[in-house]
Amino acid sequence: MKVMAQVGMVMNLDKCIGCHTCSVTCKQTWTNRRGVEYVWFNNVETRPGVGYPRGYEDQEKWEGGWVRGRNGKLKLRSGGRLKKLSQIFSNPNLPGLDDYYEPWTYDYDTLISSPVIDTVPVARPKSLITGRDMKIQWSANWDDDLGGAPETAPKDPMLKGIEERVSFDYQNAFMFYLPRICEHCLNPSCVASCPSGAMYKRSEDGIVLVDQDACRGWRMCVSGCPYKKVYFNHRSGKAEKCTLCYPRLEVGQPTVCAETCVGRLRYLGLFLYDADRVLEAASVPNEQDLYKAQLDVLLDPHDADVIAQARRDGIPDDWLEAAQRSPVYRLAKDFRVALPLHPEYRTMPMVWYIPPLSPIVDALSRSGHDAEDAGNLFGAIDTLRIPAQYLANLMTAGDVTVINDVLARLAAMRSYMRDANLGNPFDDRIPDAVGMTGDEMREMYRLLAIAKYEERYVIPAAHKEVASRLDEEMPGCSVDFDAVPGGPETAFGGSRVTPVAIESFHLTKQRAEAQTHAQLQEGAPDA
Repeated sequence: MKVMAQVGMVMNLDKCIGCHTCSVTCKQTWTNRRGVEYVWFNNVETRPGVGYPRGYEDQEKWEGGWVRGRNGKLKLRSGGRLKKLSQIFSNPNLPGLDDYYEPWTYDYDTLISSPVIDTVPVARPKSLITGRDMKIQWSANWDDDLGGAPETAPKDPMLKGIEERVSFDYQNAFMFYLPRICEHCLNPSCVASCPSGAMYKRSEDGIVLVDQDACRGWRMCVSGCPYKKVYFNHRSGKAEKCTLCYPRLEVGQPTVCAETCVGRLRYLGLFLYDADRVLEAASVPNEQDLYKAQLDVLLDPHDADVIAQARRDGIPDDWLEAAQRSPVYRLAKDFRVALPLHPEYRTMPMVWYIPPLSPIVDALSRSGHDAEDAGNLFGAIDTLRIPAQYLANLMTAGDVTVINDVLARLAAMRSYMRDANLGNPFDDRIPDAVGMTGDEMREMYRLLAIAKYEERYVIPAAHKEVASRLDEEMPGCSVDFDAVPGGPETAFGGSRVTPVAIESFHLTKQRAEAQTHAQLQEGAPDA
């Protein structure tokens, strides 16, 4: 057993209101430079819908992720080394700008400088790629609020096999929001696809990054990622992706998307996992067994043997303590209500989702039933407006049984806690029906409904003793090629940011938390 730590995220889809605040703040932090105008490290999709880039889940077309060979070993769906070498100068499995969208701005100067005229001046859309006038025909959230249905939503690859059960008539339509970032997988196919070794997974926290110095722009990582969360900067000629805001995590702060989330639906914490069992778990024959196999790889941070081995493997005690308080471990492993996105890709994703339950309550209320009664909720799960098979296609490789179990636990929690709100005694038969105790259900409710900031984000800070190793990895940050006035020029015309030390991260945290300039001066290190 080799114990390693992985920073993970859980998103509660019942709480997402589709405001796109996470997308905008991530955009302003990480992809507000030339060359990545079309890039959204974080985007919020309306499901059903084709997503961003268009139809990214159709692996018959894009050939992302892993497949299990006849010999039981994993191989990249897009092919091995020889095939990649033959396609290195002409990669056919890449989304084009039409699959993403052509980014645009508006000619606002027309509005500002227009003379007095009889008609209202118009700010025409201008392409950020060519600078010419353009017609807006697609975007990263074209399906927003089912705005593209019924024309585009029926093309959702996850509707395959249940088309006859889904209607896009207004009175029958269903929708929910799905925020997406890089999955920072345990078995990342993007890393395995990179010919130059520029993609790598950090050993200390599992974050997948791109070394900008080593990247040669082959774009095999874009093809290899089944979630299509690696992007190409056409100005720098380098691949870029979500960094999980690692400079913030290293000082104990949550990611920008989590910090600014209006619905408070994101949870950040540590998983401990057995690195020696990852390949075995990702290679199980039946795709529907992948979820359970991934759960089995996650280790109990309270187990004495795990703690002893983790210390031998160099995991600090404060990281072990953070793993024991981790909300993501509790939701994924203890309560079993969080599920990975597309485990059938065999990448073992580490961004997990709690499926939505809200529409079932609305449907029961409109039909005149008590929407929070346990008997009504359990009986109505089979007739959920969002088909359970659709959720299963997203999160359990099609296994509806797991989805129904998760929805039953969430429904039981609502009914159980309703008694507390009405002043009635708790009915312990409700948690018993889903294999939980009353204490566990109350704890799950607290975490999902009323958890405080420090309970939702349990992030141990980086250690001084690993600062030198972190410094060596700094040049791999995608913002190294940002345009900084006075910065040294790169071969691509942009400027290069001087690599920063871990002490700078602590100064950043002090600036963020300081209420006055005096407090900032008090926290400054000695010269």
